[in-house]
Amino acid sequence: MKGLKTILDKQYEQWNHINFIENDPIVIPHQFSAKEDIEIAAFFTALIAWGNRKSIIKSAESLMQLMEQQPHQFITQHQVKDLKAFDRFVHRTFNSTDLISLIGFIKTLYADWGGLEHGFSMHLNPKDQTIEKALIGFKQLYLNSDYHVKRTEKHLSSPLSGSACKRLNMYLRWMVREDEKGIDFGLWKSIQTHQLVCPLDVHVIRQAQKLQLIKTDKSNWNNAIELTKALKKYCKTDPVKYDFALFGLGILEAQQKQSHQTLELSIHKLGKKFTKH
Repeated sequence: MKGLKTILDKQYEQWNHINFIENDPIVIPHQFSAKEDIEIAAFFTALIAWGNRKSIIKSAESLMQLMEQQPHQFITQHQVKDLKAFDRFVHRTFNSTDLISLIGFIKTLYADWGGLEHGFSMHLNPKDQTIEKALIGFKQLYLNSDYHVKRTEKHLSSPLSGSACKRLNMYLRWMVREDEKGIDFGLWKSIQTHQLVCPLDVHVIRQAQKLQLIKTDKSNWNNAIELTKALKKYCKTDPVKYDFALFGLGILEAQQKQSHQTLELSIHKLGKKFTKH
C-alpha cells in the first residue's frame, strides 16, 4: 500500500502541473475569468469530451466563438434568432439539436435555480459520501424542463442507468477541486472535494486494474465508486487528485509502446535493407 501511494503521488506531482493545461480540454474554460463564464465553458467542453483531445479543443473553441466569447451573457440574454448560428455545429454524436436544447436548459438554471452550481448541489447534503444524488438530480431537472429533448438525454448521464458518468464527473472535478497548481478551478464551495467520483475512461480503467484498484474493466458507476473508494485509502479528503496519476501512467505506457513499435519498425527496415544486399 505504501509503495503504491508513492507511485501515485509521484505521478500526481508530475502531471498536476500548469503545463498540463495547454494540451487538455480544460484550456477552454481557462480562457475566461468570471465564474459564470468558466462554469458554462467548462460544462459544454466536458459534454463533448470524447475523441482525441485536439478535436475536442477545436470543437469547444468553435462553440465559444458561436457564443461570441461571452458564454454567460449569451446563455442568459440570447434570442431565438441567435440560435440559427448553431445549426451546423456537430461533434461526434453531439449536434445542434442537443446544443440548442441544453442552451435553453442552462438559461432556465440561471433564471430559476441560481445557476449551474446550484443545479447540482441542491440535491446534496453535507453527509452524502459521493455526488451521486447531484448527478441524478441534475438530470431530473433537465427531464422536467421545457427544453427536454429525448435524443439529448444520453449526453447527461446518470448513475441510475449504471453509467460511469465520466464527463460529468470530470466537469465536477474541474469546478470543485482546488490546489496550488491552478489546473482545476475550485470555484464551487457547495460540493466537497471528498464527494467527487473519479472520471472513468478506458485509460484510467486499464491502469487502475493493473494496480489492482478495481477488479473488472467495466465502465460503469459501480466501478467508478469502487475506484474512488480505493483511492480514498491514499487521500481521504481528495481522492480524485489521482485522476492525474492514472492519466500519467496511461501516457507513460502509451509512450513506451510507441517507442517499442518504432524500434521494431527500424529493425525490420534494417533487416530488409541487408536482405537486398
